[in-house]
Amino acid sequence: MASFATRIPEGDNRERSVCTECGYVAYENPKVVVGSVIAAGDRVLMCRRAIQPRKGFWTIPAGYMELGETLEEGAAREAREEAEASIAIEGILGVFSIARIGQVQVIFRARFTESDTPSFAPGAESLEVRLFPWDEIPWDDIAFPSVHWALHAWQDAGAGQLGQPAGNPPDDVRGVHWLPPCAADAPGGGTT
Repeated sequence: MASFATRIPEGDNRERSVCTECGYVAYENPKVVVGSVIAAGDRVLMCRRAIQPRKGFWTIPAGYMELGETLEEGAAREAREEAEASIAIEGILGVFSIARIGQVQVIFRARFTESDTPSFAPGAESLEVRLFPWDEIPWDDIAFPSVHWALHAWQDAGAGQLGQPAGNPPDDVRGVHWLPPCAADAPGGGTT
């Protein structure tokens, strides 16, 4: 069985896990998370998590990409898995860096494929799913800071053509801070 040692491989500039027998470098790289802010008019679809971390808190349909799928395919799969929703992706809403846990999050703006009455239900990872108007979003029960950022990016973008994707807030460019509950997240408050 191979054993690994931590050292700086030749031609590199940081410590890595390197096989002591063959020299194989086991790179550890950030994970890619994909998801969507899915809108039906002025309401957004949110899922109450049935799994850890943050079980019982609200999020948007999102999760880790799988090998062999595109960003868009991953976001559509997550919407099906978490909310049993079929979506049409409209474009990239935001790209967020969460350095403290090694994630890059690509969040899309999407709509339901059904034009009249959207169809959705809790998937295996959701306790419940609901459409929320902006002023009823459960801000104090949001699972992750990046969900705040994505929802604010959706609100800021409006229904028109998407411009440059949103990014981390200027005071948290590396995604290292949890958001404390604050009035800035309430309807009509500032961005975080």
